[in-house]
Amino acid sequence: MASAPAAAASSASYRCAACGADLNLSAAHLYPAGVFFEAGNKGTLSFAWVDESRLRFAAEDRIRPFFETRNYWGIQRKRTRISCDACGRLLGHVYEDGPPVMQGNGQLGMGPSQVIPRRPRYRIKTKAVAAAPSPAAPASAAAAYGK
Repeated sequence: MASAPAAAASSASYRCAACGADLNLSAAHLYPAGVFFEAGNKGTLSFAWVDESRLRFAAEDRIRPFFETRNYWGIQRKRTRISCDACGRLLGHVYEDGPPVMQGNGQLGMGPSQVIPRRPRYRIKTKAVAAAPSPAAPASAAAAYGK
């Protein structure tokens, strides 16, 4: 019985909160809630994969101080903006602080953070997306009640 909600949660998908367009963002591609990222994770959902055909990407390069977390700050910020392809609403950003692409301690043994190339993390704002009910959920609920 405990595995049923977990299975339903992993099959959830997300839509744009502004226009309702299906973004093909699946909860199956979410990073676990307790994973640490240098850029933080407050108020966002972090995806390992997104359907790029439903989103717009634009490079953003700003020179001004920023502070995300105590350990993630700087003067120049390079990141990529993610917008809904249907309405253009800003959904989030792409950060290069996902899991390492390779194993090991990096160049000259300096550690994994900036030396080892990292996978992209698609950080989507929770207020910019709305969870869409999975199509299998109503059928399973009706079967549970014998209807």
